[in-house]
Amino acid sequence: MNETATPPVVPKPSLLKRGGTVLKMAGVALLILLLLLPLGMIASILRERLERRNAAVEEITGTWGRSQSVVGPVLIVPYRYSFKARREQPAANGKIERVEVLETAVANACFLPATLAIDGAISPQRLQRGIYQAVVYRGDLEIVAEFARPDFTSLRIAETDVVWEDAVVTFAISDLRGVKERLVLEWGAAKLALLPGSKLREFPGGLFAPVANLRELEQPVAAKLKLSLNGSRGVRFTPVGATTTVHLRSPWPDPSFQGAFLPAERTVTETGFHARWDVSFYGRDYGQQWTDRNGAASLTPSTVEASQFGADFLSGIDSYRNVERAIKYGALFFVLIFAAFFLFEVLAALRIHPFQYTLVGAALCLFYLGVLSLSEFTAFRYAYLTSAAVTTALIWFYCAKVLRSGLRTLIVVALLTGIYGFLYVALQLQDYALLFGTGGLFVVLAIVIAITRHIDWYARDQASR
Repeated sequence: MNETATPPVVPKPSLLKRGGTVLKMAGVALLILLLLLPLGMIASILRERLERRNAAVEEITGTWGRSQSVVGPVLIVPYRYSFKARREQPAANGKIERVEVLETAVANACFLPATLAIDGAISPQRLQRGIYQAVVYRGDLEIVAEFARPDFTSLRIAETDVVWEDAVVTFAISDLRGVKERLVLEWGAAKLALLPGSKLREFPGGLFAPVANLRELEQPVAAKLKLSLNGSRGVRFTPVGATTTVHLRSPWPDPSFQGAFLPAERTVTETGFHARWDVSFYGRDYGQQWTDRNGAASLTPSTVEASQFGADFLSGIDSYRNVERAIKYGALFFVLIFAAFFLFEVLAALRIHPFQYTLVGAALCLFYLGVLSLSEFTAFRYAYLTSAAVTTALIWFYCAKVLRSGLRTLIVVALLTGIYGFLYVALQLQDYALLFGTGGLFVVLAIVIAITRHIDWYARDQASR
């Protein structure tokens, strides 16, 4: 009797073996997500240090002088006007009746100069509080404006109503704490002592001086003022003249020109800059003259801010901003290094434990903390180089044992060197950082595709069963 042999039962491969590659990739992806937590903690430390730096800078600038804004000069001439008002008064029969009376009040007529020329020399310096620095400056300004005799006809004001003896010339200046000497305004041949306080509504800080003999004025008169100010961050000028010319010079090599108008001419070198603005009154929202009673075309904080221009004296990107930008590339670092480890597992039949991935990721995280802490005491480039070198050496020492090959270790070191070099260049290219970074990612992706395009991932999973 023939007995049929029972074929051996082949056990069905487990899900772990059938999808080993996918599970490994999922595990690495999960680890990258988990490593974003310490990266977020470093970002939180960065924000806390940045807030402390900003507080220290605020204390320095608060005592030295804040950003300066110069508005003026403006000629203000009071005038009387009459208006009808209804008043209550007792009548003959003992009752109260409302009657119309003619009353007189005083308002101000404001006139801007025909020309305004400002010549300024700005001398920045660094003040330090603890480990933090702030850029401040000393500004020496020479302001020259030319006023014509006020024309009240266009404002429909009779000259008999003008209070000539109360006319003043005023400037609105945001911070006068840097003024050391007594200020004098040259009004034609006269020298007028300036008093603190602005006569412009909504501009509390400033200077003014009473102007005499304005009624007898026949020819345009020049108003000259030499002003020395302490300030920080930047300086702004207001084009109050029908034509305004501002010439600014400074040894600061990295100015940032701001405001409604850019310089007509500029020269920026490593030893400083020269800039000149030529601005007409067509680019602003206020007129050459107005009154309190019709302030539609008057100077207000909003119209002044919309027309101001000037320069800031700050570095383009400080170390904290560089570290903040570098942290945004953290996930990319994890992906590239872990991708290299994963390819070693695939191509060289290595087995790298998740714990080993984690230690390498921890070293990558400490790179950012090292840059942050060192950059508070030294230049960013030295902090970056030191932290990158220490991180690379640490991973090199670890991979020499984990990867079991000097060539593989050198590949990882070369990859780290390339990544850190790529990131440093991207941080320096403020305008082209996005383009440079995108191009680099395309290159990396092309290399990964070239390395993995011949791998049969299904066959690999079957061979590992």
